[in-house]
Amino acid sequence: MLRLKILPALALLLACSFAPCAGAYAQQATPVTGPDPAPNAAVLIAFDRTGAQQTRVLRGLADRQSGRMLGVDDPVRVASISKMVVALAVMRLVDQRVLDLDADVSTYLGWRLRHPRYPDRPITLAMLLGHRSGLADGMDYALPLDVDLEQAVQNPAAWDASRRPGGAFAYANINFPLVAAVMEGATGERFDRLMQRLIFAPLRIDACFNWSGCSDAALARAVVLYRPNGDVARDNLHGAPPACLVVPARDGSCDMTRYRLTHSSAGFSPQGGLRISARGMARIGELLLREGERLISRNSWRRFVQMRRVDALPATSVGEGGEGSFFCRYGLAIHQLATRQAGCRDDPVGDGAQRIGHSGDAYSLRSGLFIDPESGTGLAWFVTGLAETGEPRGTRSAFTAAEEALLDAGQARLRPVRRR
Repeated sequence: MLRLKILPALALLLACSFAPCAGAYAQQATPVTGPDPAPNAAVLIAFDRTGAQQTRVLRGLADRQSGRMLGVDDPVRVASISKMVVALAVMRLVDQRVLDLDADVSTYLGWRLRHPRYPDRPITLAMLLGHRSGLADGMDYALPLDVDLEQAVQNPAAWDASRRPGGAFAYANINFPLVAAVMEGATGERFDRLMQRLIFAPLRIDACFNWSGCSDAALARAVVLYRPNGDVARDNLHGAPPACLVVPARDGSCDMTRYRLTHSSAGFSPQGGLRISARGMARIGELLLREGERLISRNSWRRFVQMRRVDALPATSVGEGGEGSFFCRYGLAIHQLATRQAGCRDDPVGDGAQRIGHSGDAYSLRSGLFIDPESGTGLAWFVTGLAETGEPRGTRSAFTAAEEALLDAGQARLRPVRRR
């Protein structure tokens, strides 16, 4: 298990509560920019547990059509970092005794969830969050509004016949629509609204899932995701909300009165649909550096970061991008880097620090949010315009070469995050 140090509270930290101190952002260093806007938009922010942040790299266009440059407050679809943020919301509900990580989730869903090969084995939230439920991404998990999640997971393609619930790790996005459904069943609230109440409002972050709950100002700053050939992959909004906040029905309609709690929960993309800025990601990272202080309990924090070794690593496709593994030790929707485990390529920074956090990969974007509890610092980044398959890998990890180059630029060119 990763050993996390319990750090003494600082007077300044207590004064800042959830929000960063008023002067923290004034300490940002000048961002690294190229002479011309890069085709790939990229940002890297370094931060520490006191709320100090430095923008270390900031370049490229958030919107090529308008020529708008990328800013640190521009929200982007950060892909699977979403899973870690959802897990924090789950832990809040655990602290409130609304959810139990080890209970049969069928109790909350109102319908029976079972692996077809192991019908007598209950499936728990801990299994879903830790990718040990037996579910597999053999079917499309982005379900239209008129497709019932309960019926969808009856498809044998949703399951790995060789993995029993509670057994071996296998990364599967479909786990998280079910996590969202469990949250809805336990609370009677829609997933997007739950995330606002449990995470974004307390942390004062202008963020949302599938743009539901983000401000007009955030919509106006949306980062358009482009494929390498220049085609739009996602979020070409130009300041207007999307026509549908969930995946539209199969006939293209978007009647939200058809949304059913615990049945339509895939619609808000809980596995990857978080829209948040780099600065907002860093705020989440600061919370992690403070061990969830005042948001989740100490017991919940310990359970959240209790890493389990991923055994029997296949040669490819363990990490989201394949070609090597960076999912080598995994907790509850959080994973560890630089594990020194045989077969792992999981140190994109290259300094051997055992960071924890989550990576992201979707719609030609790669992202990361990781903290180093030992030093009290963290890194948040994303880079767009990358190939969804076949993107060159780094020299020291299974992360992309573009991410390693971004980390190298940010680490080498600017001083460390200021400590208080």
